[in-house]
Amino acid sequence: MTDPVEVWRAPTLTNAYTSRPDWNQAVKVWEGTASVQPYRAYESFSPDRDLSQERLTVFLPFGAVVASGDRVKLGDAFYEVDGEPERWGYTSRRHLKVSAWRALR
Repeated sequence: MTDPVEVWRAPTLTNAYTSRPDWNQAVKVWEGTASVQPYRAYESFSPDRDLSQERLTVFLPFGAVVASGDRVKLGDAFYEVDGEPERWGYTSRRHLKVSAWRALR
């Protein structure tokens, strides 16, 4: 685990119609090293827009603070945490496995 990683969390803004994270008020909840591996690239083309996604698998230390809805910062790029982190705590190599993605244009 040698890749520097930060985990960011945002408070939720709620109004009469919806609730969403306010990323302008986000705070860093964890910082450390991880193992970041490419997962796959996905491209979806439509007449309205060209969109591709970059997906990564991030292996964090077992005690890292991360949850669904957080963002992971790798270098200058932010990635959305996709789903709940998987806890692997039954072997000598305990860790968290996180799927992360970002949309590219």
